[in-house]
Amino acid sequence: MATIFTRIAQGEIPSYKVAENEDYYAFLDISPLALGHTLVIPKKVEDDYIFHLDEPVYEGLWAFARKVAVALKAAVPCKRVGVAVLGMEVPHTHIHLVPLQTEGDLDFRKERPKFTPEVMAQTAAAILSEYEKLQ
Repeated sequence: MATIFTRIAQGEIPSYKVAENEDYYAFLDISPLALGHTLVIPKKVEDDYIFHLDEPVYEGLWAFARKVAVALKAAVPCKRVGVAVLGMEVPHTHIHLVPLQTEGDLDFRKERPKFTPEVMAQTAAAILSEYEKLQ
């Protein structure tokens, strides 16, 4: 059974796509810590633990995540882009990229802000535009 993230990457479930290539997919988290909070996943591997990935997939995922983080920082005003790998919510390896103003912004226990679909779509489009400039 495909994970929800695989179904998102395959287009079966809608998402706010911010970047994609043949092997990896990045999209906005629908329960973000901050505007622009992005999830980065491998498309072809559904393992739920990042350290189970074979080396080429692991290294490719991080290289892709780096480009997405650069695009995210260019599109969403922030001091840094924080990184977290938890993988507890969905059994599919994923990297969280979160725009930060302070270290406290990377607290998954805090109340999540709400954004309209229009703001989410505009944010995704801005990140995608910045990502495309890097290609």
